Amino acid sequence: MIKKSNMNDEYVIEEQVGYLLRRTYFHHLTIFQQSLDETRLTSVQFAVLYAINKLKECSQKELVEETGIDQATIRGIIQRLKDKLFISQDPDQHDKRKVLIHITPSGIQELSQAIPIAASISDLTLAALNPAEKIALKFLLKKILGHPLD
Repeated sequence: MIKKSNMNDEYVIEEQVGYLLRRTYFHHLTIFQQSLDETRLTSVQFAVLYAINKLKECSQKELVEETGIDQATIRGIIQRLKDKLFISQDPDQHDKRKVLIHITPSGIQELSQAIPIAASISDLTLAALNPAEKIALKFLLKKILGHPLD
């Protein structure tokens, strides 16, 4: 049950998990965008292109499930990646109602350039933490998300 607050309660938003996660996420995105400036990808385009490459071919629905990006947003990202010629869309041979998304050779090239940069971005985001804290943070975030723990 949620306790209703009154004027006497001490509620400090800067101490709330959601606030801290949101601020950390925006800190990470800032680092990501500054670092990826030499590519033609935004952080979400990188995530979607990475997922398409990982899945080899996928539907829009599968891409939503893989990335956690909502249906409306993924549509625009797919269009922008298609406009940049990083992906192609083709009808499914078995189900003509379904469209399959594939990474193109130029998409593979762009992703290959971006992956080493993306790897360094995590290091930059976690720079204030010691090695044990980095492991603990990743463990706890996976636990919160309900992911299998390594």
